[in-house]
Amino acid sequence: MRPLRNPVIQTVMANLLAGWMRFCVATIRWTRENEAVAEQVWADGGPVICVFWHSRISLTPACWPHHRAQEVRAIVSLSPDGQFIARAMGKVGFPSIRGSSANKDKADRAKGGSAALRDALRQLKVGGVALTPDGPRGPMRQMGDGLAVMAKLSGAPVLFIGLSCNPAIRLGSWDRAILPLPFGKGAIVWDIDRYPDDAAPSDVAPSKVALAWTDRLTAVEARADELTGLERL
Repeated sequence: MRPLRNPVIQTVMANLLAGWMRFCVATIRWTRENEAVAEQVWADGGPVICVFWHSRISLTPACWPHHRAQEVRAIVSLSPDGQFIARAMGKVGFPSIRGSSANKDKADRAKGGSAALRDALRQLKVGGVALTPDGPRGPMRQMGDGLAVMAKLSGAPVLFIGLSCNPAIRLGSWDRAILPLPFGKGAIVWDIDRYPDDAAPSDVAPSKVALAWTDRLTAVEARADELTGLERL
């Protein structure tokens, strides 16, 4: 059995990861760019969809001021590894909405994804959701149509968040996830958009919107890496 599928080990590791995330966020020197768009979202207090690439999950506590921003719930895979992530994210202030695109069984995958979308739309009536549009298994920095569909149905703005830190440890996972190290440089870069509703139908197909938003999200992450000097992969 894989270690993270043992509930006891999972709980211990989630506690350790959450503690490490909080420690690093507190000791890293952060640069913030285009924060005004995020400040407006926080001031409005309404629905918002927060997105960042999967490799930067460990930096997310730095981008959301829980004491003055609306509650955000993170969409996390139904897989056993997703349970570990859900536990860790919950401890740093992001309760989870469980939904999966990783189950091998197509019926289970469709059921999990539909339930997650329903729960996300319900949450977007009162607050925000956060998701990694290339998760839970990639390919890295490739976005499906799910984010665009959610934005279209909810009418919520999409907040693109680029996160970086240096130095950091690169893990050997599919997304080459980074694990922050304390006392280094960090950067957060924001951008915002909405699902277009004033163009020709062919221009607002979810697949086309997803392609455009893939570039927007990659751009803010690349800019954050530029600010910290972290090597791009």
